[in-house]
Amino acid sequence: MSDTQLTVTLSGGDADDARAVVGALEGTFGPPQERPSDTDATVRMATFGGEGEGTGAADDGRRPLSEPVTVTVQGTPEAVRRASDALSRSFTARDEGVAAGDQEQERQLVLES
Repeated sequence: MSDTQLTVTLSGGDADDARAVVGALEGTFGPPQERPSDTDATVRMATFGGEGEGTGAADDGRRPLSEPVTVTVQGTPEAVRRASDALSRSFTARDEGVAAGDQEQERQLVLES
């Protein structure tokens, strides 16, 4: 697994909230391989791969979140750290805990505007 592979699972909020969260990560990870669905799903997912790096700039189209969004980021420890940093710069983030495996880490954050 490269340092830029990351899976993001979102619950709470709507499709616009999911797009705002993914947009905040694109500056660090580049465009996702898989974007969250636009349906009325209760859980959405995005996958960022190892093809390229982001520009370092967050998505200018971000908007305030309509409600708190629970985000779980999973990947290498470095990717999880970078994702947590990017989300903390864009939103008020409350760390809900981390689980570490041999080569992967999972962190849960609650994001608010």
